[in-house]
This record gives sequence, C-alpha cells and structure tokens, in this order.
Amino acid sequence: MTPSLPGLVLGLSASILSSACATAASPAKARPGGEQPATEVLFVRAERLIVRPGVELEGAQVVVRDGRIAAVGKDLAVPEGARELAAPYVCAAYLDPWGALGLAADARVDSATTAGTRAADGVDTYGNKELRLETLRAGVTCVRVQAGASARVSGLGAVLRVAPGLSPAEAILAAESALAMSVGLSANAPNQGPSFDFVDGQLVQRESSARGMDLFDRVGDIDRVVTAIEGGRSYLQSKIEHKHELAEWQKKITEKETELDKEFKKAKKDREKEEKDAKEKGKKFEEKKYKEDKRPQPPRYDEDNEVLGRVANGELPLVVQVHRTAELRGLLAATAKHDRLRLLVAGGSEAMNCSATLVERGVPVIVMPALVGEGAVDELDGADLTLAARLAKAGVEVLIGSGGGSAAASRDLPLLAQIAVGNGWTREAAFAALTVGAARALDVERSIGTVERGKSAELLLLEGEPLTNAGRVKYVISAGRVVLTPETK
Repeated sequence: MTPSLPGLVLGLSASILSSACATAASPAKARPGGEQPATEVLFVRAERLIVRPGVELEGAQVVVRDGRIAAVGKDLAVPEGARELAAPYVCAAYLDPWGALGLAADARVDSATTAGTRAADGVDTYGNKELRLETLRAGVTCVRVQAGASARVSGLGAVLRVAPGLSPAEAILAAESALAMSVGLSANAPNQGPSFDFVDGQLVQRESSARGMDLFDRVGDIDRVVTAIEGGRSYLQSKIEHKHELAEWQKKITEKETELDKEFKKAKKDREKEEKDAKEKGKKFEEKKYKEDKRPQPPRYDEDNEVLGRVANGELPLVVQVHRTAELRGLLAATAKHDRLRLLVAGGSEAMNCSATLVERGVPVIVMPALVGEGAVDELDGADLTLAARLAKAGVEVLIGSGGGSAAASRDLPLLAQIAVGNGWTREAAFAALTVGAARALDVERSIGTVERGKSAELLLLEGEPLTNAGRVKYVISAGRVVLTPETK
C-alpha cells in the first residue's frame, strides 16, 4: 500500500526486539477496573505488515500477549505455546468514530440527555451477536457511541469494542471519549406552527416546520452550544479560584498557628493574670474567643458543568453534528474565542463553504458518504459523495463515520470509505482516517490505531490490501483475542 521502510530502519536491532519479547514474557496481571487480559499468546506472521499509514514491513511478525502487542519486527522467535496465525496483510482494525453498535436502543433514542449523561452507562454487551460478527467481518472492531444520538446535547460518548463474548470491562475501551451536541437537526424541530427560512436570499415563511428546522431555532441551537461552553468555562474558573483561595486561607491559618505557638507561654501567663484579677474584683472571667477566618467554600457541584468545563479546557473533544453553511459558519465564529476547545464537525454536508476556516482552526470533519434519496431530511440537501475528496484537497482533516443512527451501519463503514475513494479520495487517506486518524481525534491513539508495542491488540489479518476488493478479512483480533476466523459462523 505504501513504500517499505529503508533497510537501515528495518535492521533496528535484534537485541531490542529480543528485549521486547523478554519483557512480554512477564506474567499476566489484572488491569484496573477488574478487566482480565486475554491469556492466549498469539504469533502473527504477515507478508506485509502495515505498522501505521506510510510505514510497512515485509515479512514481519507480531507477538500478542496479555491482550496487548508485545513485540513487532522481523525474525522474531515464536513464544512457547503460542497460537500461530498468518495472512498476506496485517494492519490495525478500523474504528467507527460516529456509530451506534453496542449501545442499548433506549439509550440511543433518549431525548432527555444532558452533558453529564454517559453512554457507557447504556452499553449492551450481549445483544446483536450476528450483527457484531458482520461488523467484525468488515474489519471494524471499535465504535464511538452516543446516548441521545440526535439530541441537542447527547452527553459523553464511549468507544466500545464490538466483538461478542467480551466482558463489560473489555468491551468499553474508553468510557469518556467526547461530548456530543447538534445544531439544526430536523429531528429536533417542532412539528407545528409556521417556520422561516432563507430561499434565494429572501426570508420566507413556510406553512409547517414538519420537514426541517426553523431558521431562528437553528440560530438558537448555536447560542445553546456556546452558552453551554461558556458556562463550563466559568464553572472551571470558579474551581480554579477556589483552589487558590483555599491555598491562601491555609497559608494564613498556618501562619496564625505558628504565631500562637510562639506566644503560647506569654498568652498563658496573661490569661492566668486576667483570671486572677477578675476573681479578686468579684467579676466573671470571660475568655477571649479566637475568630477564625471562614474557610472558602467550593462552587456547588454540577455534573453537567464538570463535563463542560473539561470540554472548554480542551480535555475532551466536542463533536457537533451540523450540516448547513449558515449554522456551521455561526458555530465556528461563536467558538473562535475558545482557543482550547477541540471541535469536531459531524456530517458537514455543506462544509466546503467553510473549508478555509476549518483548516485554520484545525477542525476535522466526520463525513458519512452515503447515498441520499428523495425524502431525506433537508439538512442533507447539500450532501455530496465527493465531499471527503474535496475537503481533503482543501486541507481539511477528514474522517469517516456511519452516522450514529443505526447499530447496523458500522458494518458498512469500509464500503462508505470505498464510496469516498471512488469519488476522488485517496485510499491511503481513507485507511488513515479509519485507523490512526479516528483514534487520534477521540483520544484513544495510545491504545489503538496502529500496530505498535504496548497498544491493545486490535488487528486485521487480510487476504489482500486494505480497502480493496481483494482485502477480505481472514482473522480479526480484538482485546488480544481471536474473535473471528474463517470458520466463525
């Protein structure tokens, strides 16, 4: 798929690779959260190993132990008792950054979600076995899911492994991967009363808003997003101020305690004298009370603002589903002052009209290059199968997602990528988007996305090059387990 590494790099050092194998030979340990790692040791042979986009090894091997990649290289020794697998091509498995498989149906359609709602709390690890296997056959092992998929605020998403038979701890790769919101979706439009929109540059009134959201409601959606971010930032600032106030208060208390310790003997004598004088004069002795500075109180805990504060501070990505040019421009303009915000656009049917700003701000777009027929919601009127290619040519980072509306859609993810490739996108860019690109955008790059030592073993063993007709899936490894073989039914 891409040129091989120069021979000098290929000969890194047999001793380093041997050391990697030796380290991998240590006994398995339970992981945080009660997850039990896979116990089977795997030895994978690849005629061509795609380590990451642009980096390939010929005749390489991968050792998997305790659910993780223990060693990658050439001429590795087969660990004793290891299960051996082989294929013409081996690469990282695909990640759907905008899917639904693995989330309970009631959680997916929940309309009462808030920023603090966790998709991880609505995970179903047992249902849809056949669908899960079909998704694995397509090469997809992980999916980002959101509760309230079309709600204005969908809460915290989770990255899930889709393989059947995994424990809940193994199935949840990342319990908090991104906050999701939406702007201007027809699903959130009222179904009665007049609505307004621009037609040929003129503001016109529709008879009903049953198909599409009113222009003023769409503007209101942008205000809601920005207000939520600013509320989170204010909440975070209050926590930071409280931390400093508490430190200053503690400093003053410590200084006062030190002062009182130094003057203790004198204070004791003064107290005894005052007590004696009061007794001689027949008066009641009243001890002076020390008035302690009031301890600063923290801001009242707010679950939603806790999440929004992390988003405003750049600790969590914000995925906003938005399609029309007007809303996208408004969103980009309104969030420009939040320099730490890590924004991702989902959908972006008319994103080409804002491509320069997207490039300048470094905002990736998750496109869904699916066929849109008559009767589709009107925010998709600008949808185009060439969108991925045109955005990429303009310099925008492009990712591919299945849309988040159907659990069955993730099995079509490679097909969607191939549609985009057939409409001008490069296959190399599509492969990168499905692997390391999606992993990096969702903050799981340290765990998945490439074939490197220490990462979770999410691997595809293919008959041919990825994203080609010859690239049929032979074996799938997820969480270090062989979850699909040619015999799997």
